[in-house]
Amino acid sequence: MHFYQVIIGTEILNRRRRDKHFDFLTEELLKRGETLYASFILEDDRSLIAKAFELVKSDPESVMFSFGGIGSTPDDLTRQIAADVFTSSPLEVHEEAKRRILDQFGKDAFPHRIHMAELPRGANLLDNPVNNVPGFSLESRFFFVPGFPKMAHPMIRQALERLLPDAKPMVRRTFTALVSENDLIEMMQKVPDDVTLSSLPAFCGSRRIAVISLSGKDGGKIDSWYKKFIEFMNEKGIGWIEGDRHNDLDICRTQA
Repeated sequence: MHFYQVIIGTEILNRRRRDKHFDFLTEELLKRGETLYASFILEDDRSLIAKAFELVKSDPESVMFSFGGIGSTPDDLTRQIAADVFTSSPLEVHEEAKRRILDQFGKDAFPHRIHMAELPRGANLLDNPVNNVPGFSLESRFFFVPGFPKMAHPMIRQALERLLPDAKPMVRRTFTALVSENDLIEMMQKVPDDVTLSSLPAFCGSRRIAVISLSGKDGGKIDSWYKKFIEFMNEKGIGWIEGDRHNDLDICRTQA
């Protein structure tokens, strides 16, 4: 699955609010052995949001988590755009969503809050633990939640539990090689596709080093390739340290 994140809010781009969704979602995905495929922060612009949703829709492997814009104010555009892009149908009153909003607000649901029950055709609800106004999903893979983290994050956990009920955390092994990453390319080229390789060049003082990460869902395979790298470095006389130590200047000096 390709996991997309769409964060909608001019207030984040102009720094009136600080984004809290990116770190949250990436951590939740890692707990389940997954990573983001792409992330977007978008202005409250109808055309721009529609283009982002169209991009996600065009990927047959896509799963999307969209944050923000499902309220009842004039700048809340997400519900209508989601209906246009994903259902090609007008918004419809979702009776269960309507009931929840009326239970929460009573007569104060009118004249504005009640419009939050107008959802794209075929929407399934996500529970809101704060004020009972639900988020929603389409096709069990496009998830739409409010911008408020206290509301949004429990909904995302609920969505992930439905989507990945048997998920296992990603296994990762990391080491710092006290050479340029160029000296490790021979080994990098041998790593199979089901092992994710990350190579981050850095300077430790004035010395070039490389932080190498191997990750995947098969812990045995990750450990095996970690050992192969260590054997390769030992044979070549390359110094290395377990973990990401690119900021540890004292160790770099002792290994110089």
